Amino acid sequence: MLRPHPAVLRRLVDEYEALVTAEAARGPAELSPRARDLAYTLCVSTGTRDVEHALEAAHRWLAAAPAPARDTAVPATGQRMPTPEPA
Repeated sequence: MLRPHPAVLRRLVDEYEALVTAEAARGPAELSPRARDLAYTLCVSTGTRDVEHALEAAHRWLAAAPAPARDTAVPATGQRMPTPEPA
């Protein structure tokens, strides 16, 4: 099974969790169309049929994903940042 890029998966999880938390604070109601769309996308991305299982899988995958490389960062000036000397 193909897996989404960790950055894409992280954005989906963060957006879904923030939206559901904000909606829950407003009171018990049905999820917004955006929250339902995010839940569907998480399920498709993780190969699950339930958003709770999708979130569990996403959190597992994100925990196992390698950390992004820092030495390839390009600042807003467009110049490459120097690589820090090893400690």
